[in-house]
Amino acid sequence: MTRTRKTTAIPQAAAQLGAMLPAGCLHPAVREWVDKSRMRGPWGVAFSGGADSLALLLLLWSHWPERRAQLVALHFNHRLRGADADADEDFCRKTCRALGVKCVVGRWRAARKDASEAESRTARHAFFAEAMRRAGGRVLWLAHQQDDIAESMLMRLARGSGTGGLAAPRPVQRMDGGRIHLRPLLTLAKRELTAALRGAAIKWREDASNARPEYFRNRIRHSVVPVWQKSAGRDVLAGVALARERLEEDDVALESWVDRSGLFKRAKVLDVQACHGLPRAVVRRALHRWLLAVRPQTDLSRQGFELLLAAVERGTATRFSLGTGFAVVRRGELAFALRAKVPR
Repeated sequence: MTRTRKTTAIPQAAAQLGAMLPAGCLHPAVREWVDKSRMRGPWGVAFSGGADSLALLLLLWSHWPERRAQLVALHFNHRLRGADADADEDFCRKTCRALGVKCVVGRWRAARKDASEAESRTARHAFFAEAMRRAGGRVLWLAHQQDDIAESMLMRLARGSGTGGLAAPRPVQRMDGGRIHLRPLLTLAKRELTAALRGAAIKWREDASNARPEYFRNRIRHSVVPVWQKSAGRDVLAGVALARERLEEDDVALESWVDRSGLFKRAKVLDVQACHGLPRAVVRRALHRWLLAVRPQTDLSRQGFELLLAAVERGTATRFSLGTGFAVVRRGELAFALRAKVPR
């Protein structure tokens, strides 16, 4: 019979974990945000019961004792693994009860066994957003770590992402509506987290679906990253984490360049003339911003975007179909029109 830790010992184990992974181990951008932020309300913590999210919850409980009463653990039962999923939920409830932390559980009513990673993630984050809205909070803590950085970067490289995509996941991510996502564990590898949990005799839940080869991330995790690590002969995860930091710096610089270039003198109108002479990376970023403003749900293909970018760079009068409506370049400006007729 497997011996399990009594729930009454969890607070002591959390304190021990905090001593093994002091606050200085957490991402400095997150610590700075906490020190400077005046944002009130509860802190939501995405809590699956796995090693990463358990470590996150225990470290928040340990390092910010003044916030313990405002922690809200958010557990989403995807209902894809039968009794195992229900056991995860039970584990999360018991852990929170031992810590004196509120636990909010959501269940995926529209769950399907053939659900994709993207569908599962969308449903999970919709639950997080709604739970935090009801709780009156805008801060969500997520347990991404260095292994997640490497996996995400390889996945996004495969589809040709730019700096914005390759800089994910970010330690401090500002969302719509003033919401904030915080990822303090990006300075740590999963092996460091699991070693610390074992050192504190803390057990966690394992999700067997993380080994299923039909998911792209799992294939990257089990078949690509270990070979990459072995071939490199160095700490690949630390290197990728550093590259992510540099990419985020570059991405912020590009956004700042667009802001300072004065390319949007009127709402939803891009000054094409002002784009002349600017690096293509800046014009591309400005066009992305314009497109999100006028048609956030556009199905414009990558090839279509490149054609529109070329039209903006040329600056000659043209109209370009966006499926619903048109991008119209006229008199040195790019605007949106519902009909083919060019507005004056």
